[in-house]
Amino acid sequence: MEVLSVASEAYPLIKTGGLADVVGALPAALAPHGVSMRVLLPGYPKVMAGLADGRQVLWLEDFFGGTARLVAGRANGLDVIAIDAPHLYDRPGNPYVGADGKDWSDNWQRFAALSFTAYELSRGAIEGYKPDILHCHDWQSGLAPAYVAFNAPSRVKTVMTVHNIAFQGVFGWEVFNGLRLDYQAANSGAIEYFGNIGYLKAGLQVADAVTTVSPTYAHEMRTAAYGMGLEGLLQSRADTVTGILNGIDASEWNPGTDTALAQVYNPSNIFERATNKRALEERFGLEQGDGPIFSVVSRLTWQKGLDMLPGEVDSLVAHGGRLIVLGSGDAAIENGLAGAALRHPGKVGVVIGYDEKLSHLIQGGADAILIPSRFEPCGLTQLYGLRYGCIPVVSRVGGLADTVIDANEAAVEAGVATGVVFSPATEEAFGEAIRRTIALYARPKVWHKMQRRGMKSDVSWELSAEKYADLYASLLGHKLDDDSDD
Repeated sequence: MEVLSVASEAYPLIKTGGLADVVGALPAALAPHGVSMRVLLPGYPKVMAGLADGRQVLWLEDFFGGTARLVAGRANGLDVIAIDAPHLYDRPGNPYVGADGKDWSDNWQRFAALSFTAYELSRGAIEGYKPDILHCHDWQSGLAPAYVAFNAPSRVKTVMTVHNIAFQGVFGWEVFNGLRLDYQAANSGAIEYFGNIGYLKAGLQVADAVTTVSPTYAHEMRTAAYGMGLEGLLQSRADTVTGILNGIDASEWNPGTDTALAQVYNPSNIFERATNKRALEERFGLEQGDGPIFSVVSRLTWQKGLDMLPGEVDSLVAHGGRLIVLGSGDAAIENGLAGAALRHPGKVGVVIGYDEKLSHLIQGGADAILIPSRFEPCGLTQLYGLRYGCIPVVSRVGGLADTVIDANEAAVEAGVATGVVFSPATEEAFGEAIRRTIALYARPKVWHKMQRRGMKSDVSWELSAEKYADLYASLLGHKLDDDSDD
């Protein structure tokens, strides 16, 4: 079975968030299930550098405002087809925004080109290659199912995966004539979204199957509270919507072999995590101590609930905790955390930015990781935390609710707790969850059992990959072997 994964980023070639991790991990996870997956990516500078030994497989003379070529090759373990279109993608920095922090004005064209290329590949544009499935990720590839549905026929089946429904790719109708999309897509209403063109809406409207990245989020995004205006459409297509949990690359995230750690460890020698804790204290300028270190590795945004954190730092420290933060985002949150670090020298450390190696050390040395998201389609950070014995403290939404078992007394007594879960996502509830975590930390036997239990949780792609393979097979007329409910 040939599947073309269509995405705007894939780890380790190009990454801005969890989408890249998922797209980068799926091909290897699906291989044991008889699925051969290539990844179609825009030819950003980092992608083209990774494909330095690739070969040109197609020349495109008139391609969305310039010339382009398709380059195929293997890069960092991925089979990649890259769209080498310098006029669209050869730009420094972030794939989506310029140095001024604003979206590139031609994003409508850049990602229409990605979707159109996927459609052309589905029709055999490259000799000897014609995928059976287009697996499209987020709004940047949302037009691909529309090209398949309305342009010249293609036999390919389409899957549209929502990683975060808040990002939808909405543009004015003035761009329509540049999309190369048959007029019936507009006439039928398939791409119309509140008077504009919606790229994600188009994919959700016409794809053969819609997936999202956790069972709970599959239900949530069909409600007004979480659907971001698309809940009605998703309700009308409920029989096509499936929630499949993300996994993580268990070889990339393995505390027993991770070279980013000061000391590797496993569930049987979990006390050796203390060496990593000391390394974190040094890295973040914290005083050495025995109290719990809470951590944050995240975008600092309202969605992630981290606007609630500055107001809780004083209480966290007063109750014996310490805090380290790795992330960037809203200036008000950054400033609030910087102020907390000034108020509590030796107790609070903040690094603005992102550092992949440091993120591994944080998971391997911090005692708990804070994820108070207001909505979270799946989340990967809590999966890393479970894998590394860094207790997740999470709000009860989306994939967080599906992956972390709250340490209430019944769960502790039953021996199933893996973290601290709170609801609703308010500052009051968040603060209480932090204090509850500190109380659990003061019970070492309970705490270490929770750590070991989390480390033994199956957070790999194994089960989820099987579900994707079954979904693909069902679209191609084979038996769907999946007994999950969403």
